[in-house]
Amino acid sequence: MNLYAQRIESLRALMRSRDWDAVILTGSDPHGSEYPAERYKQIRWLTGFTGEAADLVVTADHAGLWTDTRYFIQALRELEGTGVELHKTRVPDQVLIPEWLASRFDSEAVLAVDGQCMTHAFAADIMGAFAEAGHEPLMVSAPELINVLWTDRPPIPQTPVFTVDSGRPRSDKLDMLREFCRREACDGILVSALDEIAWTLDARASDIEYNPLVISYLLVTEDAASWFVLKDRIEDPDSERAFEELSADGVSLERYDSLPEFLSESGGMRIFVDENSLNYQLYSTMEQAGVIPVAGRSPIARAKAVKNPFEIEGMRSAHVRDGVAMVQFLYWLEKSVRADRCISEWDAAVKLGEFRAQASLYQGDSFETISAYGPGAALPHYVTPRQNAPLLEAHGLYLCDSGGQYLDGTTDITRTVPLGDLTPLEREDYTLVLKGHIDLAMAQFPALTPGCRIDALAREPLWRYGRNFGHGTGHGVGWFLGVHEGPQDVRQNMNPEPLEPGMIVSDEPGIYREGMHGVRHENLLLCVDRGANEFGSWLGFEPLTLCPFDTAALDTELLDRLELEWLNDYHQKVCRTLSPLLPGDLARWLQQKCRKIC
Repeated sequence: MNLYAQRIESLRALMRSRDWDAVILTGSDPHGSEYPAERYKQIRWLTGFTGEAADLVVTADHAGLWTDTRYFIQALRELEGTGVELHKTRVPDQVLIPEWLASRFDSEAVLAVDGQCMTHAFAADIMGAFAEAGHEPLMVSAPELINVLWTDRPPIPQTPVFTVDSGRPRSDKLDMLREFCRREACDGILVSALDEIAWTLDARASDIEYNPLVISYLLVTEDAASWFVLKDRIEDPDSERAFEELSADGVSLERYDSLPEFLSESGGMRIFVDENSLNYQLYSTMEQAGVIPVAGRSPIARAKAVKNPFEIEGMRSAHVRDGVAMVQFLYWLEKSVRADRCISEWDAAVKLGEFRAQASLYQGDSFETISAYGPGAALPHYVTPRQNAPLLEAHGLYLCDSGGQYLDGTTDITRTVPLGDLTPLEREDYTLVLKGHIDLAMAQFPALTPGCRIDALAREPLWRYGRNFGHGTGHGVGWFLGVHEGPQDVRQNMNPEPLEPGMIVSDEPGIYREGMHGVRHENLLLCVDRGANEFGSWLGFEPLTLCPFDTAALDTELLDRLELEWLNDYHQKVCRTLSPLLPGDLARWLQQKCRKIC
């Protein structure tokens, strides 16, 4: 029997021993994180699915994994032989977990969840679906239920903590939260989202791969700020210095696992929480202790999304150095393929990492590099194999999606590169995706416009030819924080969050043809003020990313005059900014890549 099928059967045996009718597990951690630490990758351990976004339901006769369009092809491959069925989300006929459960069970059902790794909002959605069906099952919170099976489960990580200068005093951010609590008539706010804690305290670590975050909770009241962060004994000098600095600003250090006890002794307090990041177990602890949870959207998300002038300049500087690394990589790639060197997808990913590591203030990659040639690029979140990776050949398209973490910013860039001769379809797809990218980058739109209102700008050139892509067009990006952040985005979902100056979004339309090729072009864009007139105030975008698009793959007949002008202007900016930082041969190569096209 398949290893993962055996693990699912072991879970079913556990369910029978405890009279559970269903187990629901999420792909997150106790903080609602998109990218969890190794300890919390329960779905990967149980099923072998390596995607970042998935939830799992196991019953006596069914095991189902719910994931979105980015992972359909990958999930079908990785789940083969496990007995786990793929349930597709973000499609017109989707049936999500709450509705699926409510259609199969009644009030007699016992639903077991890992309450630490399920948000209260998700648990409420499940119970709400049952209520609509007239049922009220028993939901059992069984924190870390997987421990019985996963005997060598990794511990909660603790890496050195350090502080950063974000251009805004820590005390100012804490005062903002206290003022928010006064407006909401709350005694305090419990912050559970890790990027929000990092932003508030200007504290960073490496508890989660690619994310400079500290696994912790933060409770801010009128006269105290308690950081529940300590796990093992602290002996590294970086952490000691950081903790001394935080203590000087009135932040007390508490054990990470002591928050439930603290809450149990806080009966009567009104504490603001964001139930989209607070886990079900802690929410239940608060209610049982007589703490009054006041649920709403954290005020930190939007404050964090609007970058201050210091952060904006840092992002610009980080993108210059990242652009130098990308140009070095693309030059190396082109020369290597033309010289018929044996280069695999993994070799290319490693080489790019080496170039980035030479840049000042580099702290590591912002996510695992997607290095994909030909059919692999048709998977939007392809995982490049370390062993026996496909070799790059002197024809077709190679896609590289990568990014860096720097002390002054975070980058995320995708370039699709022609390695030689292209088919007419490859050339057409390449051009249409770039056309969509440019149309969004050129956008001018009224102030208070949400990203969902301009998403179609990047898709219309593709729709015109009967083509589309399943993922969002753009996501927010943090300042030396997560490569994905909200609340803003650019996608078809009806997110009403307005864009405003200082926000950063990605611009990354694509086309994916299973078994053939994939194309994606991605820059990060800074939302900027475009002035006002009698019709109101206007916003637009400034590209932060500095790296040429390979015009050798273009069918210029598909681009209009304004699109060609934008591309020429962008390339002139890239060349003007990066050339002085490159040695002669690379500078000349870049000038050639950035030459004006008609």
